[in-house]
This record gives sequence, structure tokens and C-alpha cells, in this order.
Amino acid sequence: MIKKIAGRSPFIGLVHLVLIGLGLIWIYPFIWMVMASFKTNTEYITSGIALLPNKFQLDNYKRAWETAHFSVYFWNTVIVTLAVVCIVVTVSSLTGYAIGRFRFRGRLIFLSTITATMFMPKGYTIIPVYTLVNMLGLNNSLWGIILAEVGGGHVVFILLFVAYFRGLPKELDESAEMDGSSFIRTFVQIMLPLSKPMLATAAIMQFMWTWNAFLMPLVFTLSKPNLRTLGVGMFQFVGEQTMDWTGMAAAASISLLPILVVFIALQRYFIEGVAGAVKG
Repeated sequence: MIKKIAGRSPFIGLVHLVLIGLGLIWIYPFIWMVMASFKTNTEYITSGIALLPNKFQLDNYKRAWETAHFSVYFWNTVIVTLAVVCIVVTVSSLTGYAIGRFRFRGRLIFLSTITATMFMPKGYTIIPVYTLVNMLGLNNSLWGIILAEVGGGHVVFILLFVAYFRGLPKELDESAEMDGSSFIRTFVQIMLPLSKPMLATAAIMQFMWTWNAFLMPLVFTLSKPNLRTLGVGMFQFVGEQTMDWTGMAAAASISLLPILVVFIALQRYFIEGVAGAVKG
């Protein structure tokens, strides 16, 4: 066995080198964007693919944060994203728990129906969603954006929770039922603590989707620019005749930083959740 592993070690080392090279190529555009945020617009255009600027400029970040109002857009995005993540994860986990742990009449029909909504383009539902939000008097408000973003089946998360909860031992429900535990109490005190990896997986994915959302925030903030999110706020750098490339690079760097922090903090649970769902 030792000789077999030793004989394969040069090949494994070569694979690692190839993967590292591919990884560097993959992240190069991101590194280039971050470095471009420290350049002047002239240097941005003339420097080509060179990474390091001649002199690091912090004015781009100041212009993005203050002049382009990204300080306002940032907190709008934080409020919308946190609210959407909490609601979506709660609803998806409850739905996945009910489908994955219990047999009831119409279960397969319900699951098939919500799965079918996954193939419906989001842009096709914008008119009824806008009409509903407008009738509720929530248009041009953060609550309107939140309601529009949490709408939909969220089929991917539901299926992940279904697979995860289905793989847990049935004895957990039986023991809780014998102790007189209710449906909600069993879910909150027993099932949710066991599903931390899946909760983190759903939270990370929904966080990324909502943080980068463009269509819904654009539609529901057309007449209220102060309610824009970061994705829509990128328009601040696009003029009729010119475009502030370095300011946009700085704004994009600001927008991506929270996503990186959240993923790095929860990546262990994310990997465990995906692995558990696939196994289930």
C-alpha cells in the first residue's frame, strides 16, 4: 500500500499544480478588478492586464461611498438581504420538514407543482408580483422589495431540506412524540439544531442571490432612488457620454466583500450541507 501511494505521489503533485494554476486563472479577473479600483481612469484604460497600479488611489472608494451614495445603498441591501434570508430559510425549512418527514394526501402533487415553478423564468412573473405589491401599498419601499424577493417556490432549498430531513432517523420523531412534543416544538428544538449545515447552505445561497439582485430592486425603486440596493446603484457610474470605470470597480469591490466574509465564515457548514443533501 505504501509503495502504491508513493508511486502515485508524483501524479498527485502534478494534479495539484494544474489545479492551482487553474485556480489562479479563475480568480485573476477578481484580483484585477480589486487592483483596478485603486487606479485612475487613465491608468485603467492604458494599463491593459497589468495588476498593480502606479500609485494606489483611495479616492475611488470615497467617490463610490459618498458621491455615488453607496453608503445608503449598502444599508438598504443589508436590510433587504437579512430579511429575505430569514424568511426564505424559515419557510423552506418548514416546508422541507413537512414533506420529508410526513406522509400526507397530495404530497407528491404539491411537490411536483412547486418543482414545476423552478422552470418558470423570473421575468415572466414580474407583472403579477408588481401588481400584488402595488395593491398592498408597498411599492417604492424596502418592504415591497422584500416581499417580491421572498415570493416564489424556492424549490432548490425545499428539495435540499427534504433530502436532509428524510435522512434523519425516524426514532427522533417517535421519541419526541412520546414525550408530548408538538410539531413546532420538535422542529425547533430537535430538527433545526441537527440541520445547521443545511441552514447555512440555504442562507449562503439566498444571501448571494439577494445581495446581487437587480431586477426586483430596480422595478420597485424606480421613483425612489434613495431606496436602491447595491446592484441597482451601479448605474450611478454610467453616464450618457462617459463611464467611471474605476469608481465602478471600487463599488463592485465593496459589494463583493460581504459575500466573501459570509462564505468564508460558513463554508464548513456549506460543504457539510451539500454533502448531506446529496447523501440523503
